Amino acid sequence: MTDVESLLRELTPQVLGTLVRRYEQFDACEDAVQEAMLDAAVQWPRDGLPDNPRAWLITVASRRVVDHVRSEHARRRREESVAVSVPADAFVAPAPGDERHGDRDDTLTLLFLCCHPALSPPSQLALTLRAVGGLTTAQIAGAFLVPEATMAQRISRAKQRIKAAGATFGMPPEGERGGRLRVVLHVLYLIFNEGYTATSGPDLHRPELTREAIRLARAVRRLLPDDGEVAGLLALMLLTEARRPARTGPGGRLIPLAEQDRGLWDRALVEEGVALVTGALSSSPVGPYQLQAAIAAVHDEAPTAKETDWPQILALYDMLAAIEDNPVVRLNQAVAVAMVHGPRAGLERLDDLAADERMARHHRLASVRAHLLDMAGDEAAAVAAYREAARLTTSLPERRYLEERASRQS
Repeated sequence: MTDVESLLRELTPQVLGTLVRRYEQFDACEDAVQEAMLDAAVQWPRDGLPDNPRAWLITVASRRVVDHVRSEHARRRREESVAVSVPADAFVAPAPGDERHGDRDDTLTLLFLCCHPALSPPSQLALTLRAVGGLTTAQIAGAFLVPEATMAQRISRAKQRIKAAGATFGMPPEGERGGRLRVVLHVLYLIFNEGYTATSGPDLHRPELTREAIRLARAVRRLLPDDGEVAGLLALMLLTEARRPARTGPGGRLIPLAEQDRGLWDRALVEEGVALVTGALSSSPVGPYQLQAAIAAVHDEAPTAKETDWPQILALYDMLAAIEDNPVVRLNQAVAVAMVHGPRAGLERLDDLAADERMARHHRLASVRAHLLDMAGDEAAAVAAYREAARLTTSLPERRYLEERASRQS
């Protein structure tokens, strides 16, 4: 990804937040921002970056919104349309620090708007991933395990419902914040996961997404410093991101956790993450993000893969499954069972998961099965499972790794 593309991805939710606050027309604002981004993608590499890239985008996108509103105004003959009344300085390049021109970062407010209670939870997640995370419809569909056309319809309906609900741009009242916060945290979790292991494409990582997820998680923590699950999610991100420098080798080759050079891990992120989760577990009700962060901390604090405290990890997964039972948790729990009680015990857990339609055709189930069969010494079955996992994944680095493992066994 070029520097311009990275900058545009970072600025997209900030610019959209400013426009929605200013004009309160989510759909029109998103269309305008996308058009402005396309203009920038063409002009900036050719002409150079403007002095204030965000101000440039806000100015161009604002003009598009106003053109749209005026067109609607003419068509409907509504002379008193409030949306047409645009301040005279709306098209002036913003001065640094002047909030009137969008210097304030409205990304967090946009995040909560996308989690409006008028939307179903799946629609909240999809809309936020699109508007704030900057993911494509195909990437979001991959995260939800649904067809791309289905996801496109869901996002479109979500934007229409936001408009019909008359949602205003601002932080939700205290009584609604808890419910929306759960969705916000899930969205940030999905954005981070897409950045850490891209569902498709040639690269394993999309660092701009992990950075954005961490930035937003820090923003939510500043807003809610005493919330244990906010701290837990941020800790989980930091403890996971700390390993990223060791996850790939020459040519982008995937390196699994057990084979990574732990000297490459970012110890500052590990220390920050451990401190966060330790503080949260000692002062807040235990939640799923805290438990996942605690598991990550056990991995990160082990000097070597062989010294990993697998019994402690299994105990944490048992606690996690008791409060958030889902296929992904049970899949990871099966790995912990295999590491403590042997691969055959883990494989028995996978048999139950195979009956779950959400995981039955997912590459991760086949990949874990291959790994456990490999551990059990069943090379022929392991090769078949590695090949099945390679066929099912849409990530090129994962596919290359799985094919390499199959070739190594055969």
